[in-house]
Amino acid sequence: MPPAEGIPHAGGVPNPDERVSPAEPRSGEPRTSADEFRAAMSRLAAGVTLITAHDPEDGLAGEDVGMTATAFLSVSLEPPLVLVSVRVGSRMDELLERQPCWAASVLSESQRHVAGRFAMRGRVSDRLLFDDIPYTRGAASGAPLIGGALSILECRTTQRVPAGDHTLVIAEVLTARTPSAGGRPLAYFRGRYHQLG
Repeated sequence: MPPAEGIPHAGGVPNPDERVSPAEPRSGEPRTSADEFRAAMSRLAAGVTLITAHDPEDGLAGEDVGMTATAFLSVSLEPPLVLVSVRVGSRMDELLERQPCWAASVLSESQRHVAGRFAMRGRVSDRLLFDDIPYTRGAASGAPLIGGALSILECRTTQRVPAGDHTLVIAEVLTARTPSAGGRPLAYFRGRYHQLG
């Protein structure tokens, strides 16, 4: 059996600091600023997803809520799990704390206007944002499923994990469809939406 220091970590490269907990910064270690971190992460291209949920407690018929997300990813195949990161205190964070079912529509390159609309700060009510966007209502989640999306997943939250100024929402996938699987994805890179190719 090799000595402990020679065992590679998950990346396949020996980890010289494996005895140092990642949660404990080393003495004198510099901390990055928010601007430096934001600039570095803006170089990571990401797909764009519209997260939607129905709030049955808002008025007579309830209200649909939407949020543009670039921090959406698969977590597990068995069982099928996904994760989305939502800002603490946002309307979506508050809603998903009490509404376990929601949906994710992976946007196509022709849906830049949808992404931009649901990413606006200080925006109008969610009811108005959905007015001229074609969607159907998910049978499993009750959430809006955006027409023209590359794929659509209906989800049920299984775990909420506090992470700094965001909440990581982990959910089981109840249904998954690819209505426009032949389309091209909308991407987000360096603070802007892009088309691939």
